[in-house]
Amino acid sequence: MKQKLLLLSLSLLFLTFSKVNAQGYNTGIGFRAGGFENGLTIKHFVKSDAAIEGILGFRPGVFVVTGLYEKHATAFSEPSLKWYYGIGAHIGGIDDGRRYRRYFGDDDEIYDNGLLLGADAILGLEWKMPEIPFTLGVDLHPRLELARGPFLDIEPGFTLRFVF
Repeated sequence: MKQKLLLLSLSLLFLTFSKVNAQGYNTGIGFRAGGFENGLTIKHFVKSDAAIEGILGFRPGVFVVTGLYEKHATAFSEPSLKWYYGIGAHIGGIDDGRRYRRYFGDDDEIYDNGLLLGADAILGLEWKMPEIPFTLGVDLHPRLELARGPFLDIEPGFTLRFVF
């Protein structure tokens, strides 16, 4: 029984690492500096060319949780450089008397607590650093705000992740 369990464990470990080599990593955890919110991000590959990403973003008086499904493809024939694009949604909250800042259009003054809810997209470029377990990424993150809008804004972002 112990030998079968050991064999199964080693097989799963081998399959995990072979999947990691397919796109350079399996999971990444890090920091995203955005045009609106800064926060934590986690990305996990569900297939060699598809990942799910969660972003927990903060700014004064605002928090937003975003979930994205992303497709990845090699960029410029360089295996360590990937284009990615995806769709998802966000939900969050905003405090009294806060300004909801937008890159395009006028900012909104909000005088009551409120819900942030909407649809998201993302388009970016990510580089897996050779020899060290980190990635650098840059992206554009369009968001359609429905609960406070409707209005559309586009947030630029920069990401640094530790990958494993």
